[in-house]
Amino acid sequence: MKALLYNMTPEQQVYVDEWNQAHPEDHLETTNDELEADTVDQAQGFDVISVLQVFDINDEEVYRKLASYGIKHIALRSVGYNIINFEYVHKYHLLVTNTPAYSPRAVAENTLTSAMYLLRKWGPILHNEKEDLNFVREANLMSDEIYHQTVGIIGVGRIGSAVAEIFHVLGAKVIGYDLVENPANEAFLEYTDFDTVIKESDILTLHAPLDPSDEGMIGTEQFEAMKDTAFLINAARGPLVDNQALIAALKEKKIAGASLDVMTGEEEIVMKKFTDLSQLPEDYQELVKMPNVVFTPHSAYYTKTSVQNMVKQSMTDAKRVLDGQKPVYPVDE
Repeated sequence: MKALLYNMTPEQQVYVDEWNQAHPEDHLETTNDELEADTVDQAQGFDVISVLQVFDINDEEVYRKLASYGIKHIALRSVGYNIINFEYVHKYHLLVTNTPAYSPRAVAENTLTSAMYLLRKWGPILHNEKEDLNFVREANLMSDEIYHQTVGIIGVGRIGSAVAEIFHVLGAKVIGYDLVENPANEAFLEYTDFDTVIKESDILTLHAPLDPSDEGMIGTEQFEAMKDTAFLINAARGPLVDNQALIAALKEKKIAGASLDVMTGEEEIVMKKFTDLSQLPEDYQELVKMPNVVFTPHSAYYTKTSVQNMVKQSMTDAKRVLDGQKPVYPVDE
C-alpha cells in the first residue's frame, strides 16, 4: 500500500513512522498541506489518500483528479465527514471511510472537564482573580455538586454513550435523545424526547453528527426553553448551535454559561495565533469576553490514544480495501 496523508502534524507523524516500521510492505508519505485543488496533484502515484482537516473539500476538480490518478478511496482520520462533497464522491465512484471510534473516551472526559469547569464557576473565579485581584468568595460564586444535576445528551452514539456512563457513575441523573435508542445504554441513562432533554437539563451536552437538517438545532426556541441555570456544552459540530442565538441567550441570562470546543466559523481561528482581539471574527470577539464561556480549539479528542488510533484505524481500512475486503467504517450520504 502506498498512501499519502494530508495535513500531517508532528504528533501524528510519530505514528506514521511506527506504521512504516511495522509494515515494511507499505509506504506512507505525509504532507503538511490541506487537500484542495492546488495540492491534489501531490496524490499522483498513490493508492489511497488520507485527510484530517476542517476545511470543506467542495472543488469538483479535486475529486476528478483523484479518480484520474486511479485513487478510489479517501480515508478520513476523523469522525466527521461533512467536509466531503458526496455528490462528487458518487460521480467519480470514490469510497470514503472515517474513524468513528478512535477514542470516544477522550471526548467524554473533555465533556466532564467542561461540565465541572462551568458548574464550579471556575471562569468567573479566575476572571476575578486575574483581572481584579479579587479572591473573595462572593455569594454568586457558590456552586453545586454533580450528583444534584440532570445531564442531558443530544446524540447517544459512541461518544454520547461514554458521556452517559461517566456522569452516571458520578451520581448525576442522565437523560438522552437519539433517533436510535440502544438498550445497552439504559443502565446509564433514560431515553426521552428532544424537547424534554432541552427543558430538563442542568447540563446540556451535544454529541450529534452534523446533518443539514440539524443545523441550528439549538437556537432561540431551545434557549428559551432551557433553564436559566443550565450550561451548554458543544463538543460535536459547530453549526448545531446558532451563534447569534447563543450570544443573545448568554447576554440575556437565558442560560448560565457555555463550553465550546467547536463553533461555526472555527476554521478562521483553529490552529492560528492572533495578536489582537480585533483579528477574531465578531462572534468570537463577543464570546471570548464572557467569563462564563470557555473555548477549546477543537481539541476535545486530542489525546495520545486518539491521535494514534486516527492513523492506525484509517490505514487499516485502507489496507482492507486494497486487499479486496469490505471497509470497517464506510460513510455515505
